[in-house]
Amino acid sequence: MNLFEAVRKVSLGLARAKEASRPVALAAGVVFAIGAGTSTAQDTRSAELIVRADQPKAQIHPHVYGHFAEHLGRLIYEGIWVGEDSTIPNTRGLRNDVLEALKQIKVPVLRWPGGCFADEYHWRDGIGPRDQRPKRVNASWGGVDTNAFGTHEFFDLVELLGAEAYVNVNMGTGTTQEMMDWIEYMTSDSQSTLADERRKNGRDKPWKITYIGLGNEMWGCGGNMRPEFYVDEYRKFSTFVKDHVPNVKLQRIASGPHDDRYDWSEALMGMPEVTKHMEAMSLHFYTLPTSDWKVKGSATQFGEDQWHTTLVRTLRMDDYLHKHSAIMDKVDPEKKLGLYVAEWGTWYDAEPGKDQGALYQQSTVRDAIVAGINLNLFHQHSDRVRMANIAQVVNVLQAVILTNKEKMVLTPTYHVFDMYKVHQGATSLPTELDTPAYRFGAASVPAVSASASKDANGVVHVSLVNLDPKRPVSLGIRVQGVQAKKVTGQVLTGAAMNTMNTFESPNVIRPAAFKAFKRSGERLTVDLPSKSVVTLAFSP
Repeated sequence: MNLFEAVRKVSLGLARAKEASRPVALAAGVVFAIGAGTSTAQDTRSAELIVRADQPKAQIHPHVYGHFAEHLGRLIYEGIWVGEDSTIPNTRGLRNDVLEALKQIKVPVLRWPGGCFADEYHWRDGIGPRDQRPKRVNASWGGVDTNAFGTHEFFDLVELLGAEAYVNVNMGTGTTQEMMDWIEYMTSDSQSTLADERRKNGRDKPWKITYIGLGNEMWGCGGNMRPEFYVDEYRKFSTFVKDHVPNVKLQRIASGPHDDRYDWSEALMGMPEVTKHMEAMSLHFYTLPTSDWKVKGSATQFGEDQWHTTLVRTLRMDDYLHKHSAIMDKVDPEKKLGLYVAEWGTWYDAEPGKDQGALYQQSTVRDAIVAGINLNLFHQHSDRVRMANIAQVVNVLQAVILTNKEKMVLTPTYHVFDMYKVHQGATSLPTELDTPAYRFGAASVPAVSASASKDANGVVHVSLVNLDPKRPVSLGIRVQGVQAKKVTGQVLTGAAMNTMNTFESPNVIRPAAFKAFKRSGERLTVDLPSKSVVTLAFSP
């Protein structure tokens, strides 16, 4: 039984007990305890965590901390690109404050140009002198795109960030020839006409590119395709992804399912002619408080009911990762193919008075909790999940950064990425967690989420999330296989469930030193505040 199934079982009745029960084992490596039927905001409940530092698992690929930038709302224009003549300090048109903030969290990979936009984007519109580039209607998200930000500007951005490029090509309205030409333009060091055109446009050497996404959401905005039709299209397009760099193979990413579209995964994995031309399959899943796309819920005005439903829904990620991975295991038991969560995060109703198509939303403590939960899940599935791209990087959906003209705000989600960056490239460690349930009404979720890793210096990092917005948790931790001489920590929390940073008050919520723990022999007792994210470092 996986985590989601365990949560669902609790929701269906186990957590309705009116007296505390003994711990109940729900999954291999994960143990939950069912909490008491009633409690108050002052209650402190107990949990136990064992970290098996002597049983290392797969590497947590740095690209699990990837990001996504689409031509949508104020993400590209204003959020990243302000132009070289802007009064906002910039480097070749890219705003400096955003660059420095993204460098701080070590953005490892950036996906571009979409999203739905990718399947209407024609790359030639975005090269050559900017004042001669065509202006196109953004049919997916509204407005007119000046194409001032194109291929050269994107690669300038990723190079300044020290990140890798994930380019999603146009399968919806594009052709195999257009894709081939773009790849040659970007990666060829030959004396071909396309390579010389790149040189004429200001770039001598080809760019380094690792990932090519073949279409986006082909079951939806990419063409409303049946899985069988996309399989045939993928076979054709993947054949014409040509490698122009000796001994460097482009990683082809198939447009995979969303949520529980297991039939889509079955279709892709069931065709050897597809899997032999694929390095990974994408997965998209968004967390909506209501699961209703027409009335999703507010980003900032919500009570504990929608706090809880948001967490119930985001924990579905575990079930989707398990089941899509199981389908891949049938044909790829060695886990050579990756499952890339190319779009994830919260999605709320647009703020009143804002452009409904811009998908601008604030980020609160609730979003920090969602981020911590999902990153913990990605760590636990590190054998198959080797990339994830939160949607999106600036000013759109669960953004890590918000901008308003010359002002910039770092969101609570940003701070979680900053606290968790210690896991990038580290080795995932098994954990055994015995946690009370956090219940609201008839539904229940684990009160604590946890993951752990060991870095190259032997430091064990443990990341913890207290999902309960009212009650602290006393957590006992034992790290087996490491003799820690020193323990340090950070905490992120807020006074209310909807605490946020604003342009007027940008530092209301930010990480602080965490010292609410004490050692007794090999056991560390940690006092987890309500609605908090905590990271601990056990140094040898």
